[in-house]
Amino acid sequence: MMNAPVTTTTKHHVTTVTLNRPDNLNALSYEMRSAIYETFTGLATDDETRVIILTGAGRAFTAGLDLKELGKDGLNANAAERAASNQNLQTAIETVGKPIIGAINGYAITGGFEIALMCDILIGSSEAKFADTHVRMGVVPGWGLSQRLSRFIGVSRAKELSFTGNYLDAVTAERWGLINRIVEPEKLLEHCQTLAEDICSADPLTLKAVRELIDLGWQTTLDNGLREEKQRSRSHDGDLSAKTLEQRRGQVMNRGRTQDN
Repeated sequence: MMNAPVTTTTKHHVTTVTLNRPDNLNALSYEMRSAIYETFTGLATDDETRVIILTGAGRAFTAGLDLKELGKDGLNANAAERAASNQNLQTAIETVGKPIIGAINGYAITGGFEIALMCDILIGSSEAKFADTHVRMGVVPGWGLSQRLSRFIGVSRAKELSFTGNYLDAVTAERWGLINRIVEPEKLLEHCQTLAEDICSADPLTLKAVRELIDLGWQTTLDNGLREEKQRSRSHDGDLSAKTLEQRRGQVMNRGRTQDN
């Protein structure tokens, strides 16, 4: 019996989505792309899930599109069907409406790199490695890498990676601001689970608004972002009673003391 190409586990309102073709470096076969789409579409309406961790089984996060499958079918065969599948995957991840932590356990190459960049927060294992090999393969990016990568690490660095196809190791990725921190492989999911549970403790409506505002500011001008922030701040319908605010301030202070220890 074949293993499912994508598996999920949920703990404390955090769902871990694992790309599960370790023998193939989690290459994105048509079956896996469909499974990713179905998984994220389901999570969008799953009330039990507040935060998502996305990771890979084995040595890779994902090595990108399944080249064996492409080689067998031909790059141009079923192009329309493949394009629709790719678009569905991207849309499902980007519109899930919940924070996504990318737990980058190993290789994130080309399409895998693009999926990593769809996440809100990236935490890397010390074994994490990134590469954009589009120019070496003769394929133009289709999942946003040409636009997102430069916003993460700057135009010059993005051009270096995309023009050469060279690998970026975890230490350099952290220094360049691509990943927030490096964690030993055996601690990666535990660390991401703790981070996700911290996020779960936030007020859900406010968290949703702030996430959307940050994404909007990334995609538009500063003036537009500030205008939208002011409008949402005025209309936000969270509980701002004195009692609730006092309770929340106490929780924040307690968290600060706990983290200091």
